[in-house]
Amino acid sequence: MKKLFVITSVAMLAACGSPKAEEETVPVAEVDAPAEAMSLNETSWKFMMDDKEILESIDASGNYIANAGDAHYDHGTYALVDGKQCFTSAMNDEGQVCWTTPTTIEVGESVDITSDADEKLAVTRVEYEPLTM
Repeated sequence: MKKLFVITSVAMLAACGSPKAEEETVPVAEVDAPAEAMSLNETSWKFMMDDKEILESIDASGNYIANAGDAHYDHGTYALVDGKQCFTSAMNDEGQVCWTTPTTIEVGESVDITSDADEKLAVTRVEYEPLTM
């Protein structure tokens, strides 16, 4: 009986041993996840719309204001939804309008963006400038 106890104890200790040094860990497969779009909070943009040069700024809370020169043009809320830049104007009843953009846009960079309604717009990121109505 003592031999059975000793053999069982040795077998249990061997099972608890540390892994061998020559064993390699199996790498986890890399998953190609889509790149997350950048948030537009605290950014400003220039673009042409309705034959006017628009300066639009989005604050840290996701509120945007767009001005054409000294005149107020639009305002509302912004949200990043499923990787798209979505705007809801407080000045019309069109509802949310979402745009597909590159994952990052640096200050001074100009890009062409496309809305879900297939509208095209060329925008330029400029230094953040808080706006008021």
